[in-house]
Formats: sequence, C-alpha cells, structure tokens
Amino acid sequence: MKIGYVRVSDSDQTEDLQIDALKAAGCEAIYGDHGVSGSITERKGLSELLASLKHGDTLVVWKLDRLGRSTIHLLQLLDDLRQRGIDFIAITQGIDTTTAIGRMLYGQLAVFAEFEREQISERTKAGMAAAKKRGKHIGRPRKLSDNQIARAKTLVRAKKQSISTIAQKWDVSPTTLNRALKSG
Repeated sequence: MKIGYVRVSDSDQTEDLQIDALKAAGCEAIYGDHGVSGSITERKGLSELLASLKHGDTLVVWKLDRLGRSTIHLLQLLDDLRQRGIDFIAITQGIDTTTAIGRMLYGQLAVFAEFEREQISERTKAGMAAAKKRGKHIGRPRKLSDNQIARAKTLVRAKKQSISTIAQKWDVSPTTLNRALKSG
C-alpha cells in the first residue's frame, strides 16, 4: 500500500500541490502536518504515519525536505523504514527504493548516515577525553561531594561511624558510599 505524507511549515500555505502529486502517485492514504517546521522531529501526523506503516508498504513524499530538514533525522527515518521492510519514494527527486537506481541512491544516503553517526561518536569521545583531562567528571552526577567523601573517610578510619550509618545519613546506599570511598 502506498501511503503519503505532506507538510507545510507556514499555516498560510496549502498542501494542495503535494496532495495532488501523492494522489497521482497512487497513495491510498495521506497523513500530514500543517504549519509545522520540518526541523521539529516529533510531529503528530508523522508519528501517526510511522505507526501505521507495515512491512511491504511504501511511504511517498513530494520532496525529501517535506519529511524533515535535519540530515541526521532524515537518514535515521530512512534507515528505520529500510529495517522495517518499507519502501520510500520522493517524487520530485527520483528517489524510489522499489527500483534498482532508487536503491542505489538510498544506499549512498545510508553510507552518509553511517559516516555521520561515526563522526558524532568520534567527536563525543574526543570531547569526553578532553573534559576528563581538564578534571571534569564524566558520566552521572555524583551523589556525594568531595567534602562528604573526605568526611566519610575520616569517620570510617577513626571508627566513629559505620559505612551504613553514614550512607543512611546522606541518603545513599552503602554500595554508593563504598564506591565513592574507593575512587575518591
């Protein structure tokens, strides 16, 4: 089944041109978002459309930018469709995964998507390493401050309070306190 999606970002615009093209392409159902920017990834019409698509269906749009503006979001959407066995057609751009040339174009998009994901991962890792070098804590926020850890070490060494008592006082688990004492 061919299912269409239309979107206009300005509430004064009309979807008529897109709807006419989708009907001419054989769409049996058309979902849409009126007056919603393509940069917004969570859209009511798009969410309903994606939930309705089944293996073997074909999602049809007038133009790729009607589906979304962010390259990474578009590539993630297209990858999700491929994994679910759903074909994709962008009428005005000649992207049609039901044809060999369309699959080739789509394959090129997938290569760029993978490259972009790897670039994001590398930048994230490099940023975390640089922050760590500067002494910045990476990961979850700490439950205990440096002062609390130092105070707990003093109390435990002097055998004035047990780990369980200190942990209860600061509303953390004994395991959390033990981990902080060992790493801090």
